Amino acid sequence: MKARWPGFRILDRYILGKFLSTFFFAIAMIIVIVVIFDYVEKVDNFTESHAPFKGIVFTYYLNFIPYFINQFSGLFTFIACIFFTSKMAYQTEIVAMLSGGMSFRRLMWPYFLGALIIGSLSLALNLWLIPISQRKVVAFSQEYIDKEKGSYERHIYRQIEPGTFAYIRGYNGTTQQASFFALEHYDGGSMTHSLEAADIRFNPETKRWTASRYTKREFDSLGMETFEQFRNLDTLINLEVTELGEINDLIQTMNISQLSEFLDQQRAKGSDSINIIEVERHSRYAYPFSTFILTLIGVSLSSRKVRGGTGLHIGIGTGLCFSYILFNRFFEEFAKSGSLPPGLAVWLPNIIYLCIAIYLYRKAPK
Repeated sequence: MKARWPGFRILDRYILGKFLSTFFFAIAMIIVIVVIFDYVEKVDNFTESHAPFKGIVFTYYLNFIPYFINQFSGLFTFIACIFFTSKMAYQTEIVAMLSGGMSFRRLMWPYFLGALIIGSLSLALNLWLIPISQRKVVAFSQEYIDKEKGSYERHIYRQIEPGTFAYIRGYNGTTQQASFFALEHYDGGSMTHSLEAADIRFNPETKRWTASRYTKREFDSLGMETFEQFRNLDTLINLEVTELGEINDLIQTMNISQLSEFLDQQRAKGSDSINIIEVERHSRYAYPFSTFILTLIGVSLSSRKVRGGTGLHIGIGTGLCFSYILFNRFFEEFAKSGSLPPGLAVWLPNIIYLCIAIYLYRKAPK
């Protein structure tokens, strides 16, 4: 028998409208609260650095909001779903719908439409919009909030190709200069030769590294060392300045195309940051997909009228949602350390909670 298109009726518009309005109202309220608290915390930094009011509002906070919406979209989808569904159940509206011949599966149709809208918004934010906005937030923070922190790590050690490692003690993005640089070559776990420079400068136009003086060291099979000093180093190294930044901050400013290219680049080099990058890439797809799972759990859990009312549903639902977020962080750390494959670790919470959602759906009132 052919499945019929459920259509979009008055009741669907009612549920979808309630779902989306509750979600966006909850997000708007929490954004206002978070922005106020964040401003109070950073007002001294803004004052001391003479940050322009226009920059604070339109560069910092306007670009901070998409990141915040995406971070908590799953939680507020869940809360919105439970809040108005349990209210309908308490007022016996759900019972009336089911008694009128509507199946529970048909009741889920407008909810999944709402989840599709929220999930698509979250996916677009994850893949394209948030990386763009994060660049502006990071740039503003470095100029007016975290001046001393900087965007580059100290004691940077990167594998630029199998058996070849670059060490940089510190890098200044303003002068494009590294305080100490060493290029080390290994064979079978032993260093065979290296190149060192006390000060080396990067040319962003030619992508070349230059130094006025440098030293070459050679190591024989017995561990004996010989070295020579030279002048005027001018070399091309398979190392971009962007790779010198803190890896977590760096990948958050990349859209999905740039992230995939960066992953391929680091994989070719045999970098030890591959797991972190893969976790970020999988998370950008897994988190929006969780909107459907959390919606199914929310409706199945709150569609039954219970003595505790809305408060009991919200309490149980919030506990489930926070446990989902906790599982996400827990498995991500396992993936970053290499204990679990990144793809499995990121998607495992979705798989576990999909099983919970199916169980609750089967137990929901029909």
